[in-house]
Amino acid sequence: MSGARKAEIGDKMVKRFPLYLRVLREMAVQGETFASGAVVAKALELDPIVVRKDLSKSGVRGKPRVGFPMAEIIAAIERYLGWNANTEAVLAGAGRLGSALLGYPGFQHQGFKIVAAFDSNPKIRGKFAGIPVYPAAQIAETVRRLNVSLGILTVPADQAQVVADAMMAGGIRGIWNFTQVQLSVPTDVIVKREDLAASLAVLSHRLRHGAKAK
Repeated sequence: MSGARKAEIGDKMVKRFPLYLRVLREMAVQGETFASGAVVAKALELDPIVVRKDLSKSGVRGKPRVGFPMAEIIAAIERYLGWNANTEAVLAGAGRLGSALLGYPGFQHQGFKIVAAFDSNPKIRGKFAGIPVYPAAQIAETVRRLNVSLGILTVPADQAQVVADAMMAGGIRGIWNFTQVQLSVPTDVIVKREDLAASLAVLSHRLRHGAKAK
């Protein structure tokens, strides 16, 4: 199996973990002390074999006919995802999409915290949702001062590469890219592109043709 194929399979598993965590937390609130892979699979309409295999990757051993100890499996998944400690990030492009991300309260449950934002518009300065917003010209120096390694890119397409370069100059080594631009980055920088248009196309296609999303 090629390295790219292994990475794709690994990414799919990691994307399922937040779904498991949501179900497990709901079960814990209801007083459950053990988590059955079959129950989690049924709640998410997934293959029980896949779910049990995924959960075993957390390092927690399940008990036959009982399942995984609830507190242990939740803590293990949080550690696996890095959600047991805050990951700090900066965001460039505090327009509509950027502002929505800055104001999104759900990040705190994923151990994720945006500590600074940047925008070229002088009218968008000061603080938004309690997060300081700086001029775009200060990206590199501010990222370096804050010692942050993750950047979120929500700028217009024609600014994407320049802003990404400024982020990397400050020490950013991971970019969550919401633009349609294919960024040019060194091999040691990880880029995850969120293609909203592609996601909408898939959703629209499935709605039109009656296919159930997974």
